[in-house]
Amino acid sequence: MKSIFKFLCFILIILYPLNGSAFSEEKIKIGLIVPLSGEYSSIGQSIVNSVRLAVNKIEDSKIEIYPRDTKADSKVTLKVSEELSEKGIKIIIGPLFNNNINQLKKLSDITFISLTNKIYQNPKNVISAGVNAISQINTIKKFKKKNNLERSIFLIPNNNDKNEIKYAINKTKIIVKDIFEYNSDPTILTSQIEVLTRYKQRKQNLLDEIKRLEDSNEIGKEKKIERLKKKDTLGGINFDSVIIGDFEESLKSVATSLLYTDISSKRITYIALNQWFDESLLKEENLQPIYFPSINKSNYDNFIQNYYSKYNSYPNQISFLSYDLVGLIYYLLYKNNFIIDEKIFFKKNKFKGKIGIFEINQNKITHQLNFYSAENGKFRKIF
Repeated sequence: MKSIFKFLCFILIILYPLNGSAFSEEKIKIGLIVPLSGEYSSIGQSIVNSVRLAVNKIEDSKIEIYPRDTKADSKVTLKVSEELSEKGIKIIIGPLFNNNINQLKKLSDITFISLTNKIYQNPKNVISAGVNAISQINTIKKFKKKNNLERSIFLIPNNNDKNEIKYAINKTKIIVKDIFEYNSDPTILTSQIEVLTRYKQRKQNLLDEIKRLEDSNEIGKEKKIERLKKKDTLGGINFDSVIIGDFEESLKSVATSLLYTDISSKRITYIALNQWFDESLLKEENLQPIYFPSINKSNYDNFIQNYYSKYNSYPNQISFLSYDLVGLIYYLLYKNNFIIDEKIFFKKNKFKGKIGIFEINQNKITHQLNFYSAENGKFRKIF
């Protein structure tokens, strides 16, 4: 009996190092599907570079990245994904664009971590990792509560983003006074904002009050009339803030139309969605302050510097996200004993990335964001 026991122990001693070695050398294969040729190739290359930076940071030789060119085409995206599936790859970062994901539901055994921020009607096996509207509106809710903003109007452009924003409004249960859809065409937009703000009525109120004073015998009416003539309108408004679901020049058009109708950012609070620290906002002094949720700016600035020192060029904004996604996948695999299955993104988890905190639950990703203002020539962190 003792001889048998010794023999079994000897076998275990021999096999254990072999099994341990086999486990330690098992590769972590991650696909990466982005446009590497064509119109968006510079974005794709920036993402590839950022993923390489992240892999080097982790310093685990088991990680293998398999980049493939989607050409920003849905058919090519499906084809290269099928090729990666044949290699046994079960997790793929990408694609970049939301209109390339519809066919990916055919590859139900693969989990795609899309770089898009669109979440409305995505296939079940596509997890949007971008800074989506739900994450942004949840952060706006926090800001509203801190500042007792109870009568917000949500302005939504009548474009492809409309359903995405409405879906997020419903999911976050943000309380707003009204939701107003507008046309991004400047020639139509201004007249719509005039209706929203009752501009013509307030303009007429001013003219009527000046006329009344002129016809009256009030003491000191001349000074009152002089003060009124310096105003554009007269009368209150029934909201304390606007949330503008737009970006870049369209955002400025909406804000400018509000300013034209005598609803300045000094009178109410201007809130926007994530602006990725658009420097042009700092030049629009008449529209400031403008508040918005966003990623961690300090980490973003450091990432840009590190990227530039390595590649002598500046990264695309989305590549900052791709840098975090490598760490996120590695972390979730570690928590799951490096077993790739349906539990990885289903179990409730949190991951602190450079962007901020990723919240993972039931195959969905949201972000805990920071909040900033653009004012006095700089971006100021609120929380």
